[in-house]
Amino acid sequence: MLLQAGELARRTGVTVRALHYYHSIGLLVPSARSEAGYRLYNRDDIRRLHQIQALKRLGVPLAEIGTLLTDGALSLPQVLTQQIEALDRQLTQMQQLRQRLGQLQQQLAQGGEPELTDWLTTLEMMTMYDNYFTAEELTQLPFYQADAQREAEWQQMVEKLLALQDKGVEPQDTEAQELARRWMRTLERDTAHNPAFLQRLTTMHLNEPAMQQQTGITPAMLDYITRAFAESKLAIYQRYLDAQEYAFVRAHYFDRMQEWPALIARLREAMLRGVAPTSAEARALGAHWLALFRSYASDDPQTQNKIRQAMQQEPQLMEGTWLTPDLLRYLQAAVMADQAQGAVQS
Repeated sequence: MLLQAGELARRTGVTVRALHYYHSIGLLVPSARSEAGYRLYNRDDIRRLHQIQALKRLGVPLAEIGTLLTDGALSLPQVLTQQIEALDRQLTQMQQLRQRLGQLQQQLAQGGEPELTDWLTTLEMMTMYDNYFTAEELTQLPFYQADAQREAEWQQMVEKLLALQDKGVEPQDTEAQELARRWMRTLERDTAHNPAFLQRLTTMHLNEPAMQQQTGITPAMLDYITRAFAESKLAIYQRYLDAQEYAFVRAHYFDRMQEWPALIARLREAMLRGVAPTSAEARALGAHWLALFRSYASDDPQTQNKIRQAMQQEPQLMEGTWLTPDLLRYLQAAVMADQAQGAVQS
């Protein structure tokens, strides 16, 4: 049985536009064409489409899905297992909300009136994440899923951070830096290495008191972790720079730090849309990256080369950047294209 793109789209909910895009990037190439030239999909094609959509819902970037399927790193039974696990997490989350709603219902049935905080907590559970993430994105966000082990891990880190602050340990301290590194590695994992998720999750923590109460993480704690994490990187750069160079880097390292997450999120989004790194859009992002780099690395080519050398030789510097290998290659290509364009224009 062969299906045309329109029929396949109607029966699966995947748009014709998406099918054409998958074809254009070689992710799902239809096995045949009709005499009129229409794309025709067979059972194996539909099997592959299931794998693509399942991995996409699990948060795997399209750029990585093709590699996974081509290399055979994930079989269909493995994909189905991951889908079932994701649904189990959603069911757990729904069960928690159902339990709270049942408690409210029981109180009302017995003639009681739930406390104001009970109503507020329930409403927050229902709507807080919905204000920042779509339903599909929530299935891809590990931080949102009910996971006792993950929650215990975060609780342990929060308690460690509070203990450090209570003792007056400065962010420059080695102990604080080690915690910050662990924190950021875990955060990368629990945002599915998606910088856009990081941005919105951070906004939630800053704007939503309920989120702060739920996680125990305050804006002051986030500032402490951010500073300690930066100090861990500065300590590495110091080994590669002379005193004058390091003084400049340290003085300016924090100047434009808040711009990095948004830029990396935009880079990832452009890459996933299939924007060529040589395009004007990608070159502009590459130019922005260079501007941020120069803001702390200075305009001195020698200092810049030393920092690049450190980045190449110190894997720790890639921690907490949300730069996957594919995204890093895309960024490098965009930067090179921007530099080449600048050389032509000059």
